[in-house]
Amino acid sequence: MNYTEHFEKIVKEQLARVEELKKAQEAPDFSSMEKIVIGTIDGDGIGPVIMDSCRSVLESLLADEIASGRIELRRIEGLTIENRIARMETVPSDVLEEIKKCDLLLKGPTTTPGKGDGRPNLESANVTLRRELDLFANVRPVVIPEKNINWIFYRENTEGEYALGSKGVDISDDISIDFKVTTTAGTRRLARAAFEYARNNGNMNVSIVTKANIMKKTDGKFLSLCMDVAKDYPEIKVDDWYVDIMAANLIDDKINSSFGVFILPNLYGDIITDEAAQLQGGVGTAGSANIGGRYAMFEAIHGSAPRMIEDGIGEYANPSSLCRAAVMMLRHAGLTDKAQKLETALDKAAEALDMPGDGSGNTAADFTEYVLKVL
Repeated sequence: MNYTEHFEKIVKEQLARVEELKKAQEAPDFSSMEKIVIGTIDGDGIGPVIMDSCRSVLESLLADEIASGRIELRRIEGLTIENRIARMETVPSDVLEEIKKCDLLLKGPTTTPGKGDGRPNLESANVTLRRELDLFANVRPVVIPEKNINWIFYRENTEGEYALGSKGVDISDDISIDFKVTTTAGTRRLARAAFEYARNNGNMNVSIVTKANIMKKTDGKFLSLCMDVAKDYPEIKVDDWYVDIMAANLIDDKINSSFGVFILPNLYGDIITDEAAQLQGGVGTAGSANIGGRYAMFEAIHGSAPRMIEDGIGEYANPSSLCRAAVMMLRHAGLTDKAQKLETALDKAAEALDMPGDGSGNTAADFTEYVLKVL
C-alpha cells in the first residue's frame, strides 16, 4: 500500500468512527445494580506489585460487600507485554472479551514497545482500551492544600495524536508523517463532561488548553467547540490558554490557585497532567479515571518502571497512585463513604512512610500493612 492509499484508509476509518460516536451509550446506574464486577488487571513491570497491594486493601475495605455478593473483584489475566507480543495483539481478543464482562476496571501500568528496543511495533494498550471501550475522558485530580490548589483535568482520551500514533507513514528515507484527529462529537462530549463537573462542584473556573494559534484546524476546532459548549453554562468563568504558557502557569504561585477545571486535547493533557502530578508529590502519588458511557477504567498515571524490576527493587514500588485511582473508582460507583475512608488512610500513609522508589525506604508490603492498619 502506498502512502496515498494509506492516508485514504485512515480517513475512511475515522469517518466510520464519527458515525459510531453518534450512537451514545448511557452510563450504568450503580445504585440499582445487584452486582458490580470490578476487573483488576495487573499489567507488567511493577504492575503486579502495586496491584497485589491495592487488591489487599480493597478486599479489606469491601469485605462486607464482597461477602454478600454485591461486589466481585475479578482478576483479568493476560495483559502482559510477553503475552501481547506472543499474540501480536495490543490487547489480546480473549482478554478484551473478559474485560468487557466487567462494570469497572482497575488497571496496573502496561509497557509499550518503543522505537529501537527490538520489540514489535505494538500500540499502547491504554490507547487501544480507551478506543475499544470508548473511554473518552481521562480525568485526573491534583490537590495541594498548602497552596490552595484544587485542580481537575479533563483530557480527551480517544483522539488527537495518540489515536493514530501507530499509523504514521514513512514517505521516504527523508520524511515521515504522523496524523492528528479532532472530531465534533468527541470534543463536545468531553467539554460537556468537564462543564458539568464544574457546575456540580460550585461553578469552578474552566480553562481550555490548546495550541490553536499553530494547529489551526485540529486545535482550532477543539477550542471553538469547547467555547460553544460553554455558552450553555453562562454562570461559569471560562478562559483559554496555549499549552506552553499553561505549563509555566502551573508553577507560578501567584496565579496557579485560581485555576479549577482544565479541558485539554490528548497529547497536551498527557504532558500537563504529569507536570501537575509532580507538583503534588510525583506521578507515583496520582491516580486517574478513564470515563466512557458503558465502561470506566481507573489506573495509576505512571508507567510500568521496568528498570525497577531489572534492578531487583520492584518490591519498593509505591502503590499510592493505583490506590488513589481506586478512590476515584469507588466514588464513581457511588461508594463515597468507602472512598473517603480509603483516601484518609492514604493521606496518613503519605505522611508516615518514605517511598522514594530507589530501593531505599519503605516497601510496597510496608505500605499495605500500614494502610490496612489504619483502615
